[in-house]
Amino acid sequence: MGGNLPRALAAARTVIRSATTPGEFVLVACSGGADSLALAAAAAFLNRKGHLRVGAVIVDHRMQDGSDAVAARAAGQCRDLGLDPVLVLPVDVAGDNEQAARAARYAAYGQALESTGATRILLGHTLDDQAEQVLLGLGRGSGTLSLAGMPAVRGPYLRPLLGMGRSAMEEICAHESLAFWVDPTNADPKYLRNQVRHRLMPVLREVLGARIPESLARTATLARQDAEYLDFLAGKELEAVRNISGPGAIALDLPALRELPDALRSRVLRLAVQELGAPAPDFERVAALQALVFNSKSPGPVQLDGHAQAVRVAANRAGTGSRSTLKFTRAAPAPG
Repeated sequence: MGGNLPRALAAARTVIRSATTPGEFVLVACSGGADSLALAAAAAFLNRKGHLRVGAVIVDHRMQDGSDAVAARAAGQCRDLGLDPVLVLPVDVAGDNEQAARAARYAAYGQALESTGATRILLGHTLDDQAEQVLLGLGRGSGTLSLAGMPAVRGPYLRPLLGMGRSAMEEICAHESLAFWVDPTNADPKYLRNQVRHRLMPVLREVLGARIPESLARTATLARQDAEYLDFLAGKELEAVRNISGPGAIALDLPALRELPDALRSRVLRLAVQELGAPAPDFERVAALQALVFNSKSPGPVQLDGHAQAVRVAANRAGTGSRSTLKFTRAAPAPG
């Protein structure tokens, strides 16, 4: 520590202060990497000044030899920064993949919130992470919300550093004399994100310019604004076209559905499926639902994930006597 305050550290302190409420009790999710340690250092300043009460949670995924030592070192540095409490939570990961690790990690975060009484968890994702997420979403081809990347706020999770680059995090660690861990799996090509980071992004920088991460992150911000507004409108339209609903069933008025713009109709269909408690349908399933709406030869059913299905019901069978419906039902999963 010491010397002139880096602009990056001042900026990190400012964005955390702006995104939180004075006196709030938060936990920093710290892996021991540069991003999360920089986040911890910036939050620790606000802790010392009394703006926030800040603790930390370190999740040991136990997927690599020596992970306990990495977790212990991260915890020690958080304690040295004055964070309290500092929790180290070992987890069992059901599978050698990013999705399983993420599920175990977020389950541990939920446990940490409950056990400490903290209101939120701060996550150290940066602008570079956001740019990579946009490219991954583009590769999946799954719509505006996929291009929207990671939200700055979702439930109790806050990502205050999405406007700052990864290099700024390393600058903060150097100023604060924090020794950060470099996860060896970040170079493993079996993970698609690493392919994007180490192969695709350098090419994009060479061809489109060094500021391409900023441009992609800006795209995420704009896409999220559009997607959230369309989802808001779709929620209102779902209520307008709803014919009946009950336990495990929703029926939507077909003539009214047909009048909706494509961008809203597809969202209404997704929301109806999710309201039943089933997973959001993918592009192909939504296309099949659209075909039902516009009088495909078959009335269905269209099978959906989560034991759900949709059928077109003719007016004389719909129970209303006058209007045909698109009916969604979901059966309870078989026991065992």
